[in-house]
Amino acid sequence: MRTLILILMLGCTACTLQARDSGFKAPVANPATAPATAPGADGGDALARMRALIGTASCTESSQCRTVAVGAQACGGPQAYLPYSQARTDEKALLALAGQHRAEVKARLADGGMMSICRHLPDPGAVCVSGSCQLGASSPAPR
Repeated sequence: MRTLILILMLGCTACTLQARDSGFKAPVANPATAPATAPGADGGDALARMRALIGTASCTESSQCRTVAVGAQACGGPQAYLPYSQARTDEKALLALAGQHRAEVKARLADGGMMSICRHLPDPGAVCVSGSCQLGASSPAPR
């Protein structure tokens, strides 16, 4: 039994080292909390511009808060949602950037032959909490 466990551990270590050496970049579970990347590399430029446009998403009431879908999964649907304040954000510009970001991520997924777990991520909605729009209570915890 110890031998089997040792073999499994060595196999996992070898896979991890090979992935690290080959420049493998693990997908980000929640791009809303991911750092912005180089322009055009993986849609990071559009995501960074979306975040800049949203800013602090300040609000005085929940009716001012909205969500925007971010990215794309290989099976369809968004990777995550970002909250924003309708009162403080140029929605037309934000939705255009979201569409650009989605297209960039879809292209990267298609080019890389990426697959996903095909889970449906419902829109959690947004609420005003302490003067800032935040994702609703039904949103999954960031990973």
